[in-house]
Amino acid sequence: MRILKHFRWDFLITVIAVFVAFLYGGAAAVPVTIMLIFLECIFSFDNAAVNAKYLKKMNHFWRVMFLSVGIIIAVVGMRLVFPFVIVCLSGKVGPLEAWSLAMEKGDPNQEGTYGHILEQAHPTIAAFGGMFLLMLFLNWLFDTERDSAWLAPIERPLIRAGHFDSMSVVVGGSALVAATYYLADPDHQFSVLFSGVLGMLTFLLVNGLAAYMETKNEEKQAALESASGTSTGQALLLSGQAAFSMFLFLEVLDASFSFDGVLGAFAVTQDPIIIAIGLGVGAMYVRSMTVYLVDHDALDEFEYMEHGAHWAIGILAGMLLFTLKFHIADWVIGMAGIVFVSASIWASVRKNNREALPETSDEPAPGIYASHPDHHHVDNDGGTGEVRSAEYVSASDNKDPGNQA
Repeated sequence: MRILKHFRWDFLITVIAVFVAFLYGGAAAVPVTIMLIFLECIFSFDNAAVNAKYLKKMNHFWRVMFLSVGIIIAVVGMRLVFPFVIVCLSGKVGPLEAWSLAMEKGDPNQEGTYGHILEQAHPTIAAFGGMFLLMLFLNWLFDTERDSAWLAPIERPLIRAGHFDSMSVVVGGSALVAATYYLADPDHQFSVLFSGVLGMLTFLLVNGLAAYMETKNEEKQAALESASGTSTGQALLLSGQAAFSMFLFLEVLDASFSFDGVLGAFAVTQDPIIIAIGLGVGAMYVRSMTVYLVDHDALDEFEYMEHGAHWAIGILAGMLLFTLKFHIADWVIGMAGIVFVSASIWASVRKNNREALPETSDEPAPGIYASHPDHHHVDNDGGTGEVRSAEYVSASDNKDPGNQA
């Protein structure tokens, strides 16, 4: 019931969105819209877990902004305007012509259609989104301040390697060069390299700005506590410029996650309006899921969930780069996130269950005597109540009766 109450507005908007899709495209548009909502939730399942890590640092006002203004940016900006801009730039057409192509709903396999032009821009989009997500994964993987590891044999050595400066940049840059040389088509190598570098720089900029503002916020908290002579013992939630920087980071992160979903949606339908409706409602569910995880301290309850989400991001980033040369089915990309996050939750539950077990006593069970020489017990033979060691018992009670005088 708690989950149903939390998502009540999402359910209501889903009904309205499906009705609007029916009015726009008839009965045939209804199952397509529902499928797109479902696909967006699958594609962005790991996105919710990662977003929660950052959203829990923000105050209530900015959490509301994340659900209100943020969802408008996600739906209108990334699911509708972004493909439109890509078609204008890649197809070298004006806005009116791009809109006309969108309304024609042409076959993506046919040259000159809206979907085909968008598909032609895939190398550039994949390189930018893939490198942004890869930098996010590497930045977490080499984080020396992490005090827990899920896949310990892999994570522990990499955490130690993080003591080398700019390790994530070195590894990320090497991956981009390798992808450009071995995976990208020769005609697209420059655009792939340029877009990949732009993706890396975008991550370094927004993440660095958010980290800087967060540090300033911590210094502000320390100054207030020093002036008052008391300590709350709790981190001050981000507000103002610090929260705004974190908000920008979350929006860019959402954009990077949405690339594969937007492109994959054209395999379901060629109608950009239905795509915007379906993916937009799905994005709303993902954001509500993020807030749910924050409000119920899910990341604290499930210690390895954050680990699973970051590993899923790393896999997604790798898949985006490999799509420069190979076709990877959308369901494979979507299931990768679910598998890793689900496995990390399962591992967290097992860990919690182990820690909840009562501590076992070192004392021997009643009626069982330890055989260690230093362990003593009461021997009631003859009613003397003499305390004798196991060593003494072994030496005296096991004598050969034939040798006794």
